Amino acid sequence: MKKAILFTAAGALLLSACSHNDKKAEQASSVPDPIIQHIDSSISPKEDFFRFANNTWFKQNPIPSTESNNGLWKTIQDTLNQSIRKICESSAADTKAAKGSNKQKIGDFYFSGMDTASIEKAGITPLAEDMAKIDAIKNMADLLAETARMQTMAFGPLYGFAVTRDDKNSEKYVVGLYQVGLGLPERDYYFNTDALTVSIRKEYVKHVKAMFQLVGTDEKTAEKNANTIMTLETTLAKSCRKMEDLRDPYKNYNKMSVAQVNKLIPTIKWDETLQALGLKNVDSIVVGQPEFFTSLETNLKKIPLADWKLYLKWNLIDGSAVFLNKAIVSEDFNFNSTVLNGITKQKPRWKKMVKATDGMLGDLIGQVYVEEYCPKGTKEKLLEIGNNIRDVYAEHIKTLDWMSDVTKQKALSKLNKINMKVGYPDKWKDLSSLEISRDSYAKNVMNVMKWRYNYMLSKYGKPVDRTEWDMQPQTYNAYYNPANNEIVVPACNIMVPGFEGRMPDDAVLYGIIGGSTFGHEITHGFDDQGSKYDEKGNLADWWTKEDKEKFEAKTKLIVRQFDNYVVLDSLHLKGANSQGENIADLGGVIMGFEAFKKTKQGQSKDMIGGYTPEQRYFLAYAYAWMVNNTDASLAKQVMSNEHAPPAFRVNGPLADVEEFYKAFDVKSGDKMYREDSVRVKIW
Repeated sequence: MKKAILFTAAGALLLSACSHNDKKAEQASSVPDPIIQHIDSSISPKEDFFRFANNTWFKQNPIPSTESNNGLWKTIQDTLNQSIRKICESSAADTKAAKGSNKQKIGDFYFSGMDTASIEKAGITPLAEDMAKIDAIKNMADLLAETARMQTMAFGPLYGFAVTRDDKNSEKYVVGLYQVGLGLPERDYYFNTDALTVSIRKEYVKHVKAMFQLVGTDEKTAEKNANTIMTLETTLAKSCRKMEDLRDPYKNYNKMSVAQVNKLIPTIKWDETLQALGLKNVDSIVVGQPEFFTSLETNLKKIPLADWKLYLKWNLIDGSAVFLNKAIVSEDFNFNSTVLNGITKQKPRWKKMVKATDGMLGDLIGQVYVEEYCPKGTKEKLLEIGNNIRDVYAEHIKTLDWMSDVTKQKALSKLNKINMKVGYPDKWKDLSSLEISRDSYAKNVMNVMKWRYNYMLSKYGKPVDRTEWDMQPQTYNAYYNPANNEIVVPACNIMVPGFEGRMPDDAVLYGIIGGSTFGHEITHGFDDQGSKYDEKGNLADWWTKEDKEKFEAKTKLIVRQFDNYVVLDSLHLKGANSQGENIADLGGVIMGFEAFKKTKQGQSKDMIGGYTPEQRYFLAYAYAWMVNNTDASLAKQVMSNEHAPPAFRVNGPLADVEEFYKAFDVKSGDKMYREDSVRVKIW
């Protein structure tokens, strides 16, 4: 999945529907060109292309204190938020909306979250019943029963549980168990010895202590609780795989019978636990990381029951913090936003609630968004660009000099069968059973989480629904799903910021929508993970032995390339962890360029603002990633995210592209230059 290109939603016209009469053309010519106006000519494109293309905007727009970043993404999110805010506020104002209608649920959810007086009055009472149940635990059987109950509320302590697609039988749903249970973003936070990580650990203990105090624990006991939580989570982290080690789907696929899982971790009596989770007649379970569960069995016997009860309480408090009273929300913000992301000021309440309502009821808001804000013909235009990129991809595969004809035919078959879901779903999720009222924000959130759990559970034993979407049309993102062999590009990706009311030139269209969206997502089907799935979405080896070895040698080169990039001080990127995204970025920018070269503009020598068509394409690609981050959020991203920071998603792949070298006359000795022998050439 890519962190998507963000596009303006307000007042933009459908790209294919723009008028081209002389008057509008004259008006368009007087509008500033964002591709040109963001260039910082004091920086050489041969030294740092990302900053060359975007730094003027960064100079003029510092990161706000309420954000961890600023740039294209935030600008467009603000625009989309205005549309979503209108949907939320108009729904909240309609007190006569029919009960159970989309408008009633959206309006009541938003209203309940904006009702801060009631939230303050409630304090921590929304947790009282659950806290009492944890306090009532008297033995291990009680503990495991309560853990299962908390799973149904989406808190997920001890182990990760899901009904998910069977990686080796994409037509069937299967039960999955995974490593989870850490309060810090990733297991390395518990062990790295650099000053920043050590400081974060200390702040985390302070944070846990403060949160326990805010729910009524005395200071001395709260401090003891915090140290207990840190010790317990560190113990769990020892048996967790590192992020880069989670990238191999074969190692994460360990299918067992229920009896075998009972042998692996007998303390959790899985026959009883599965029933408590709401499932019957389970025939098999895919265990993602068996070593985690082997260790968990030991820990369940070794760690005192009182400590496990504290651990459940902490999961409840931590998972509920954002919908409780102001003091708890502020402490949660202090650690998760300020310490981890460098954000120093909270957003206004309406912004928080727009995000929360869209996050919780996105499918309902999406239906209104499509009706009122999505230009007609969006699907058709997106498919047009996507199919052009796919055609170029096929040409590339046919001419690869490192792949045999046998594997090429299978790669082409997979490419041809990629299902492009664009715009919005033809069938929306049925949320009719979801209860939402104006009475309690906390209860509304819990009801949504329970609905989601039950929705997931309802899939078990049924045929896989390949029409399902995991994003909404108002979500500025896109993804590739290997189990479906599909890419999903939501509707708002049709808009290009700065070109409202006029048609962007093809260099912009193919740099943004073509290269960094469709090209990127299609390449995910052929990255280090996606390449392990066949055309039907099954985990299967469709490569010849020789071709696989050649491919893996190339992926090692991109790992090595990104390992050498320094983000902050001595903090290097994790090339192994980010390789899938880096492969997708490299494939995307190349496919977008090749598709652009087939257009009229791509075949011309016409310059815009002093830049050739080829240069403009690469400038547009850099514009797609025009995002500036706080140092804290950069460090967190490197530690816990599979995406490289935006600057490296531009400079990294472009340093491997010969056409970029030609466009900007990059030569040996320039910082953007890499010797041909180490340049990565995959797809």
